[in-house]
Amino acid sequence: MRILSGIQPSGSLHIGNYFGMMKPMIEYQEVDELYCFIVNYHAMTSVTDGKQLAKGTVDAAMDFLALGLDPDQAIFWVQSDVPEVAELTWILSNVTPVGLLLRSHSYKDKIAQGLSPNHGLLSYPVLMAADILLYQSERVPVGQDQQQHLEIARDIAIKFNHFFGETFVIPEAEINPNIPTVLGLDGRKMSKSYDNTIEIFTAEESLRKKIAGIVTDSTPVSEPKDPDKCNLFAIISLFLSEDEKTDLAERYRRGGLKYSEVKNELFGGIWEFFGPAREKRKQLEQAPDHVREVLQAGAEKARAKALPTLELAKERVGLVY
Repeated sequence: MRILSGIQPSGSLHIGNYFGMMKPMIEYQEVDELYCFIVNYHAMTSVTDGKQLAKGTVDAAMDFLALGLDPDQAIFWVQSDVPEVAELTWILSNVTPVGLLLRSHSYKDKIAQGLSPNHGLLSYPVLMAADILLYQSERVPVGQDQQQHLEIARDIAIKFNHFFGETFVIPEAEINPNIPTVLGLDGRKMSKSYDNTIEIFTAEESLRKKIAGIVTDSTPVSEPKDPDKCNLFAIISLFLSEDEKTDLAERYRRGGLKYSEVKNELFGGIWEFFGPAREKRKQLEQAPDHVREVLQAGAEKARAKALPTLELAKERVGLVY
């Protein structure tokens, strides 16, 4: 089964990125044909500083490699290193109704947040469709917020195949019910947009400060607390076994528990959990040229997969003569 997913280098990656996308991707490499990439073209819709985007791209690659992505088991590359995706985006744009893009929930949400309604933001789903269809991806793991984009990609592929003949595999969305929605410091979904994140590789003091800032209620220490309504409990549960989670829930319910105790335990859990990856990342930081070599080798593999699809699409629409 060919699985594809990407992540934006639009800022430091956080534990929501890890549990929501990175960990599942790293697990897929053991059993499926995994295509995993850094979507720096997409990041241009929100990152306007060139140096920041370039640094973020390498940082995201280091994060993935440190956390266990194996470039020998997966195809791992940077989106812009495969120019065929931009060419296919233009081809697909010519079968994509404007109304389909204007109905995108993500586009409406970003405009409501104050982002400029430029063409890149509007046509984001077409680029995403090109990412998916270029590699004849069969399954695309997505969160609820990206499900509509996958449906748009399916619509574009079906329409193209109808007009020009069978060209693209129609991808299926995979929404894993076991992947948690990771809550942020304020109880909303963890997101860079909300500035409520806990970064994976932040420094020790920064991590302590972040955890100290997790919002909790004003229930007195002596009173019982409801773990099911506590975002601190939800976050620490990501790092606990089922038995440990049950024990902590009981401590909540019997009273006498200080939230500061749980925050200290959360710090220890995060620091230990990412300890091996943190050491590996330090090594990668000392070898940036090696990281770039890994990405270039991945791009060569990706292009070898992409070219036959692009050539077929060009032939279908009459660009081969």
